[in-house]
Amino acid sequence: MLALRDGQLYVLAPDGWTRLGGPAPASSTPLNREDAEDWCEREGWDLHLLDQVPQLTA
Repeated sequence: MLALRDGQLYVLAPDGWTRLGGPAPASSTPLNREDAEDWCEREGWDLHLLDQVPQLTA
C-alpha cells in the first residue's frame, strides 16, 4: 500500500512506512480510508498503521 502525505510518497513495509523517491507507479489505484481499512483487514495488517504515516516536520 502507498500513502501520500505532505507531497511525500510512502510504502507500507513489514517494519512500518518507508519513504519513497519519485512518483507513484502509473498502475497504482487511489483508495479512500474505508477501502484502505478493508485492504488492511483482508491482508492481516493492523488498521492503526493507517494513522502512522510519517509527517514532514517544519
